[in-house]
Amino acid sequence: MPNTDSISIVPANETSCQDLDAVFGIRGYPGRCRCQRFKTTADEWWHNPISIEERIFRQRQQTDCGYPGSGVTSGLVLYLDDEPVGWCAVEPRSQYMRLGQTPWKGRDEDEDDDSVWAITCFVVRTGFRRQGLTYPLASAAVEYARDRGARAVEGYPMITEPGKDVTWGELYVGTRQAFEAAGFEQVNHPSKRRVVMRIDF
Repeated sequence: MPNTDSISIVPANETSCQDLDAVFGIRGYPGRCRCQRFKTTADEWWHNPISIEERIFRQRQQTDCGYPGSGVTSGLVLYLDDEPVGWCAVEPRSQYMRLGQTPWKGRDEDEDDDSVWAITCFVVRTGFRRQGLTYPLASAAVEYARDRGARAVEGYPMITEPGKDVTWGELYVGTRQAFEAAGFEQVNHPSKRRVVMRIDF
């Protein structure tokens, strides 16, 4: 992991839209998704997909990028030596209309409870991956949610196996190790490769 002195993490509204665009890029899954997978209807995602331009527009609205005085945003941006290189989506769980069964399977949870927040996505720019940058992002997301009144934060990471490659696109939800390092504990195992991690305040 890089020297922590070279890392700074800010709410996305405190970054410029240009810096946000630099993190997501224009190629690959991040550039296509723009963190809209869980914030669109199934029709908008699969059957009549909204355009890339519309996804960018929606993300800019959701983050309020370029408006540091805004009290609302949908994630955090990580800078490494003043270069925007990482993203973590974190906001109340109720803001995600399409999380699927993972958060709910086998659990008695109120889907409309705004006091439970969720970390749903990590993005690290090409050229900066495999440096452990999701670890400080996960920790920062916990403090960000706590400071804004969350009573709990959840994540839904993939289980990785030593020596077995997992495609980057599958790991946008993060790894169990990154959540464990931030103080999360496993509370459910809804599928073979996914777990629910949670930290209660």
